[in-house]
Amino acid sequence: MKNIKRLTAIALFYLCLSPLAAQKTQWTPDGNAYYSFTKKGVEIVDVLNSGKDQAFLSNSELIPPGSSTPLEVQSFQVSPDGKSLLLFTNTRKVWRDHTRGDYWIFNRSNKKLTQLGKSLPASSLMFAKFSPDGKKAAYVSRHNIYIEDLSSNQMTQITTDGTDRMINGTFDWAYEEEFGTQDGFRWSPDGRKIAYWKLDARDTKNFLMINNTDSLYSFTVPVEYPKVGENPSGCSIWFYDLASESSKKADIAGDEIQNYIPRMEWVLDSKSVILQQLNRKQNQSKIIVADAASGASRTIHTETDPAWIDIKSRWNDNDPSGWDWIDNGKEFLWLSEKDGWRHIYKIDLNGKEALITKDNFDVIKPEFFDVPNKLIYFLASPDNATQKYLYKVSMKGGKAQRITPEAYSGSNQYTISPNGKIAMFNNTSVNALSAGAVVSLPDHKELVAAKRSVKADPARPKAEFFRITTQDGVTMDGWVVKPKNFDPNKKYPIVFTVYGEPGSQTVTDNFYTGWNYLYTGDMAEDGYLYVSLENRGTPAPKGREWRKSVYRKIGQLNIRDQAMGAKALLAKWPYADPSRVAVWGWSGGGSSTLNLLGQYPDIYQTGIAIAPVANQLFYDNIYQERYMGLPQENREDFVNGSPLAYAKNLKGNLLLIHGTGDDNVHYQNTEVYINELVKYNKQFQLMSYPNRTHSIDEGEGTSLHLATLFTKYLKEHCPPGGK
Repeated sequence: MKNIKRLTAIALFYLCLSPLAAQKTQWTPDGNAYYSFTKKGVEIVDVLNSGKDQAFLSNSELIPPGSSTPLEVQSFQVSPDGKSLLLFTNTRKVWRDHTRGDYWIFNRSNKKLTQLGKSLPASSLMFAKFSPDGKKAAYVSRHNIYIEDLSSNQMTQITTDGTDRMINGTFDWAYEEEFGTQDGFRWSPDGRKIAYWKLDARDTKNFLMINNTDSLYSFTVPVEYPKVGENPSGCSIWFYDLASESSKKADIAGDEIQNYIPRMEWVLDSKSVILQQLNRKQNQSKIIVADAASGASRTIHTETDPAWIDIKSRWNDNDPSGWDWIDNGKEFLWLSEKDGWRHIYKIDLNGKEALITKDNFDVIKPEFFDVPNKLIYFLASPDNATQKYLYKVSMKGGKAQRITPEAYSGSNQYTISPNGKIAMFNNTSVNALSAGAVVSLPDHKELVAAKRSVKADPARPKAEFFRITTQDGVTMDGWVVKPKNFDPNKKYPIVFTVYGEPGSQTVTDNFYTGWNYLYTGDMAEDGYLYVSLENRGTPAPKGREWRKSVYRKIGQLNIRDQAMGAKALLAKWPYADPSRVAVWGWSGGGSSTLNLLGQYPDIYQTGIAIAPVANQLFYDNIYQERYMGLPQENREDFVNGSPLAYAKNLKGNLLLIHGTGDDNVHYQNTEVYINELVKYNKQFQLMSYPNRTHSIDEGEGTSLHLATLFTKYLKEHCPPGGK
């Protein structure tokens, strides 16, 4: 129920600084430069010496035999010996990302381009990667795994049972959406074996979306989608031995359907893999080592939580691949909230653990493990949950030290070089934004000034942060953008933007905090109070109890926090007009909007709900069961937390917006909610966007239409201006 629409202007700003765009930074081996895709081809950008960029691969070298146009390369890998490049091109989306396409080998010596998997369908290859010796490449096509010899281009198919429901080397919709897993196979470090996931989705039902517009007769679009209470895909781990050309299944204890395996990597000695297994309710995590020769496995570490195990907080960029080895593979680093804070631990292969970060505050996210210097860099903000700063701590443990200088207030972002000595640095707050600087680590000395700096327009009202304590004793962070030429003796309409679920924070200190990308105009100029509150259950760095208090109470506890926060503000701010109160949100925020209108109709008069989950039983099992339990055990919590239960209470104005092609939050949610409104003669307005997905941004004119609709409805039903 994540709001994938929210690519804010700050993200766009960062992407504009480099054509590397939405990809991970690809560093050069020395860690002092990175590869950048330009109109000329691929260049090496020296982060320390501006203007000394070098050509790495020209467009003329990217023209395949028999073609007159160069390949449009999305990303590439350099072979272990540095003599070849593996180019990814002609890409296509799989759910969210462009993860399938064509792969080509470029020989840097003879400038020859050779396509991999030439006999396979166009744009069907996924996750190709060199073998450790660089002589082979492996990839996935149509849910089977192949190995190709790069000298002869002879292909070996190592799985043969791949179908749309037997999935080898990649994942189903729910695994990708909720665990971030995409690449589902791993070369062993010695190159002799491949370990891979196999998912059995044969019993998972299709959800059928209907397309009424793209042909004379309508047709259905099936999405293999396990809803709440339905069994997940069965998951197993397999080993393929290149020498014997045989496969062996890992013998992992536990029902394959009632357990998940979101992480798996090779142990550095190539003899076994290490993996994380989660039970169906995701409140028990086991770390398991499985022998590649025999398949035998042993559990080395177990953790339980009364709510859920938060495994996603560790992963940079929502990517679970990789294992954080230290001490030459004898130990690894791990994240846990079991002592009340999100802390970093080290664990050895016998399961012995030791706490590294000992301060009483959360690690927001590990940024870099500097193994040679035995340092860990991580983001944290002990005193202000709206901000982010870089800290360091010794791998031996101890007190963490702040690295970000005091001058850089707000939210700070670092892209740390593999050598651990430099980082590209961005700073953002409601006051200013700077991006593209290069600093040394750990002393944070500026080596290259920011490429662009912007200060807040003094003529434009900016977000002001505050804290409000509700009648329940809950203190919440919030921000408000007040009207231009604000007069405290007048009363102004107040508009709340809400998300409210474990997937996202809304109250963060960045340059674009308080901007509403759906409003065609200036809310402050028009005379609105624009507000957001951070309720319990959101992923703010306020400790485990803050985040997990919402367990089995989504749609209840978070909604009460929001409503009581609004009530407290209306009582505290005499300039807030209680007769003009609006709320809006997208995805989980759309659900919160409907719940606020239904459960607290005397507070909110107007709501705009975009792509909402109206019935929690309609969402996918991995997300909803993680935070709510299993409906077979506590179905009443799902029902009582769903907007559907409160539709009969609607008093005010409601605009429902949904894309009929939403494969994430199905349009079904809006239709059943409409039925409930009709049942009780509750009047509302509806905008269905045909075949648009959860982001509602496909099709010519869609984004402008949506923003115009949003603005018009808000102005009509929650009129702007002081009175």
